[in-house]
Amino acid sequence: HARLKPQAHAFAYPTYFLMLPMRHLQAHGGGALALNRRAALSFHDADHGDGRSAAEGGSLAWLLELLAREGIDDADGEVWLHCYPRVLGYAFKPVSFWYCHDASDHLRAIVVEVNNTFGERHCYLLDKPQWGIEQTADKVFHVSPFCSVEGQYRFRFMRTSDRTVARIDHDDALGALIQTSVSGHLVALTTRSQWQALLRYPLMTVMVVVRIHWQAFKLWRKKVTFFSKPTPPQDFVTR
Repeated sequence: HARLKPQAHAFAYPTYFLMLPMRHLQAHGGGALALNRRAALSFHDADHGDGRSAAEGGSLAWLLELLAREGIDDADGEVWLHCYPRVLGYAFKPVSFWYCHDASDHLRAIVVEVNNTFGERHCYLLDKPQWGIEQTADKVFHVSPFCSVEGQYRFRFMRTSDRTVARIDHDDALGALIQTSVSGHLVALTTRSQWQALLRYPLMTVMVVVRIHWQAFKLWRKKVTFFSKPTPPQDFVTR
């Protein structure tokens, strides 16, 4: 994460995340991963979308309904969800990425699901994206009190067989303001790999929130302009 103005401010943290084939999980269960139940590391459908339970179709049903409302009815291949897990029962997910494929396994849409620390959620829908090709959307949702709700986001995603990169940059009227990315090497999700992650980062999701507030304090110390939280956008999805 790097802020370019009015004060330079940058940081990077090690972390880990899940990359989940949602249709496969719905059909066959989670295997080594705890789904919708208590565990040291787990995934819960209620942490996404409109919070519906697995009995109500879960977050995948929510996503498919969202796509249908937006006129996307051919994302009928696998849906990969890139997100943080719950760790020791706690989750905060600043951003999650839904990679939606068609029946030929081509990328058809990406839904960028954003949460802020005020309990609000908004989605940016990228129609017909391509790996490595930049797409843009107007910024309409409040995330940081040190950025006004204006300008646009630039999205770019890259993936190989064993690595993934998601990049989101924020431009204001004068150009580049914030540059962010999350990347990682993909490894098989097993009981062993889960315990390795837990032992290395035992309070990972709690530390996400702690670090957000720590970096906010440092920006305040640098006298970066503070913006009060505006009313959330009326539309839940921005294309």
